Amino acid sequence: MNPHTRALRHVSDLSSGPPLDPDLSVTLNFHPDRLFGDGHILTALVEEGVYRSQFVTGTSNGGLTARAGGARWLWESRIFGGAYDDAPAETRPVYGALNFRRRQVGAAPRFGSAHFRLTADALSRTTFCYPDSYLEPESFGVADRMSLIELAEADDQDVLDDYIEAQVHAPVRIDRDVDALVLDPSHRDTDVEAAAEKLPCAVEWHAGFRLTVDDLRRHPDYRGQAYVDLGEAIAVAGLLTPRILGAAARSGRYDEQALKRVWHYLARFGQCP
Repeated sequence: MNPHTRALRHVSDLSSGPPLDPDLSVTLNFHPDRLFGDGHILTALVEEGVYRSQFVTGTSNGGLTARAGGARWLWESRIFGGAYDDAPAETRPVYGALNFRRRQVGAAPRFGSAHFRLTADALSRTTFCYPDSYLEPESFGVADRMSLIELAEADDQDVLDDYIEAQVHAPVRIDRDVDALVLDPSHRDTDVEAAAEKLPCAVEWHAGFRLTVDDLRRHPDYRGQAYVDLGEAIAVAGLLTPRILGAAARSGRYDEQALKRVWHYLARFGQCP
């Protein structure tokens, strides 16, 4: 039995509840303009045609613990019954979220301004947990046994933390598993859009993230005054957008973890209606 099947069966045995609404989708949020190799992430996706896990890429918009003995490795060993313990890195699942709130920016904008919206067929290869796996959850789901939506809806979480995490098993191929790439409008007429048009899936646009410095200053306690100050320094003409933040990240002048917290401000308070 391959590791994907073993993992799915193991989580299914831990799950309960009614079948998932097949109209719901899993989204994979990410920053399309972050550097990867000799180009940005979206260019690599065009070239490879596969969405890779952190175990392969070594990059993440969350924690970087995808290594033997690391927190991510240990969590996957526990929840998937050891299915991937001896498996090659490229066979491990990729992480997204279930868009049960039907948000146009994807289920988990905490992790990026863009998202891939997966096909309905991908649901049968997906496991779920609530809350996020780094919190060591005890509640799990699969497409035909899903009680997590009720849990999430009853929980009083910040909007960046209220997602149901999804783990998509088997390689996620852009040509087979993706309905659309949904981008922030700040990337129109850029190399990001040019790369996106080369993907074998539809390209769509959400309403966007925009945050003025004036609005940023109103929330010093959300992530801390230091990140308000950093956001103000990065802003262009008093405005933050994903494109502006991406340029700051590629410049190499700023700490990536600090920029991640500035992104949290933009994602939390700058979502356009």
